[in-house]
Amino acid sequence: MTGTTASGCSESSCGSTTDQLAHLPPHIREKVYNHPCYSEQAHHHYARMHVAVAPACNIQCNYCNRKYDCANESRPGVVSELLTPEQAIKKTLAVAAAIPQMTVLGIAGPGDPLANPARTFQTFRALSEQAPDIKLCVSTNGLSLPEHIDELCRHNIDHVTIPINCIDPEIGAKIYPWIFWKNRRIKGVKAAEILIEQQQKGLQMLTERGVLVKVNSVMIPGVNDEHLAEVSKVVKAKGAFLHNIMPLIAEAEHGTYYGIMGQPSPTQAELKRLQDACEGDMNMMRHCRQCRADAVGLLGEDRGAEFTLDKIDALEVDYAAAMEVRKQV
Repeated sequence: MTGTTASGCSESSCGSTTDQLAHLPPHIREKVYNHPCYSEQAHHHYARMHVAVAPACNIQCNYCNRKYDCANESRPGVVSELLTPEQAIKKTLAVAAAIPQMTVLGIAGPGDPLANPARTFQTFRALSEQAPDIKLCVSTNGLSLPEHIDELCRHNIDHVTIPINCIDPEIGAKIYPWIFWKNRRIKGVKAAEILIEQQQKGLQMLTERGVLVKVNSVMIPGVNDEHLAEVSKVVKAKGAFLHNIMPLIAEAEHGTYYGIMGQPSPTQAELKRLQDACEGDMNMMRHCRQCRADAVGLLGEDRGAEFTLDKIDALEVDYAAAMEVRKQV
């Protein structure tokens, strides 16, 4: 790339060489300089997209209610169109050709990608062959993560997000009413114990393989807000690259358990105090927009409506030609 700083970003869009990546080893800078979720400066210039190929989920979270039909909401788990792997591949190529600065393709739902391994890995396999210039990412709750580590690494997926909201099963039981584990639905503290163990095991396995892990945590006042500083310390000790503490979204109209029960969300001041308290223990992500599971474009500027299935079906994309354009971005 030309006209870039040492971090890979253009001077006009991403700042100077003394940016947030300057302290990182070169091989890590190379992985994150154009990843809008892992670099705060990259998100001003580089775009990402999520493809919704994973409908099923193996846990229930009290802050989640998956919907497929509300295009005006911007929150995790929401999509307007559920895609087959073939549709997801076509959509990705169309978006990457139309938005040359789209550098990252992620699968984040609307359920859990690793609870839908066939659909998820079919998508990744095809894109790693047809669009090798696009970074591939996955966001998983971690319950099935350890058994899929080899497959993730086989497709050069070197950015993984794990939502870790607690390391205390008693707190976990207040967040997760059940998990589906080894063909059984398990509830309460036992369910939380299994999920936490799998998350921590998967996190350590990924970092030992050199995969960059971003940990997302939902701040839930009165439930885990006093506990997340300890979470931050633990995930840092296991090698996580970034911690993203997000505010609970709990409007009643979303139909979540917390929303219906009137669970309050944190104020911006409360969120900032917690992020500041964890800053010394972990690199903190502060530019998260809590994206939809079918988001397209820059963070906070969703262009998904431009790339619905009916619009891309008629397109013929010459991706080889598009790659030449993308090299200049």
